[in-house]
Amino acid sequence: MNRSNFQKLAKVRLKDAQALLEKGCYSGAYYLAGYAVECGLKACIAKKTREFEFPPEPTTIREIYVHNVETLVKSAGLKPTFDKDVKSDKKLEVNRAVVTRWNEKSRYEEHTETEARDLYDAVTDKRHGVLQWISRRW
Repeated sequence: MNRSNFQKLAKVRLKDAQALLEKGCYSGAYYLAGYAVECGLKACIAKKTREFEFPPEPTTIREIYVHNVETLVKSAGLKPTFDKDVKSDKKLEVNRAVVTRWNEKSRYEEHTETEARDLYDAVTDKRHGVLQWISRRW
């Protein structure tokens, strides 16, 4: 996987989430909307790597092979910027809170229509969406 793969996958998973929402498959839509954010953040991490660079320390590897949004934001080096932007954009702050409740265990849970739509909207909002914010940095 490379940066371009993760960028494309983020868009594909978001499209999948939208299709599932339209079909009333809310649990799957919830999971895939969050997964789109994860892919976007992994594109940001991939942007930081250099060809022929020796693999990072094992602790760094463990921090990028996770499914935790906040950990990935930190691993991508985006935490200070994200924190600053969230303080100045209350809608982004709300969207971040919604998105950070997502995790990989979501695939084993049932989610309501409200939960799925709230997450999808937090991810896709054109001006204050989390994936919109991420995509400007990938």
